[in-house]
Amino acid sequence: MPIYTLEVNGQTRTVDAPGDLPLLYVLRDLLGVTGPKYGCGVGVCGACTSHVGGQAVRPCIVPLHSVGAQPVKTIEGLATGGVLHPVQQAWVDEDVAQCGFCQPGQIMAAVKLLEQNPNPNDAEIDAAMSDNVCRCGTYVRIRAAIKRAAANL
Repeated sequence: MPIYTLEVNGQTRTVDAPGDLPLLYVLRDLLGVTGPKYGCGVGVCGACTSHVGGQAVRPCIVPLHSVGAQPVKTIEGLATGGVLHPVQQAWVDEDVAQCGFCQPGQIMAAVKLLEQNPNPNDAEIDAAMSDNVCRCGTYVRIRAAIKRAAANL
């Protein structure tokens, strides 16, 4: 098998894996990065949302060989020096999580939204987050947390 060198959450990591292996499996099973969750496996639910090359992607459908030298960031890479990222802190402050399974993907999608639109309105938040499924239905709290994080960024 080929050897791939990846930058994951600021650290250089090497894996020996088939190039068509989904990045999600590489992260979780080979590198022990378990923040991105396996939900649907077909890029629909958003539980695995992470950033590759600065773009929000669904690593369950991103083949390892396509990552190249692009940095990979998961929810584990958001906090700095033990201080939560403002979006993570807003999630805590707004008590968003119920079961919590979708929250890493929700947070990573919210971070990307706020990078692109630092002051989104309700419709923009709803549109940006519509592809990330929360079976517990905490969408009202997700919206509130995004607004809180926007005010704190």
